[in-house]
Amino acid sequence: MNRRSFLKSLIFILGSTAVGALAYPVFKFLAPPQINTGKGQISIKKSDVPLGEGREIVFGGTPAIVINVKGIGYMALSRVCTHLGCLVEYNKETNRFICPCHAGTFNMEGNVISGPPPKPLEKLPLNVQGDNIVIG
Repeated sequence: MNRRSFLKSLIFILGSTAVGALAYPVFKFLAPPQINTGKGQISIKKSDVPLGEGREIVFGGTPAIVINVKGIGYMALSRVCTHLGCLVEYNKETNRFICPCHAGTFNMEGNVISGPPPKPLEKLPLNVQGDNIVIG
């Protein structure tokens, strides 16, 4: 192998490594987040979630919130924004979920009101059993 072919091979290998090292984080940033609700159940008391309030939980590795909505009842929603995966915050004064990254706004049922999110927040399965709320 002569010097010229060795240098061409070395530049090709280093260039390919650099492109791969840059492409992977860009791909992970642009790809929509995968929400894994997993299996299992979480049980919390109804008294822990008063009317108009929310309680943050982690269900299957996903940050979520259980809220008591006037006229609807208890709901469990993922806090992961469907745009880029930031965690939405519950604003009880406006009864909205707001994404701090790009100002995406969701209503109390998780539907998109404004901003860049392409779809609503994921609803988690919820069942009220006596004095307990069972998620999962």
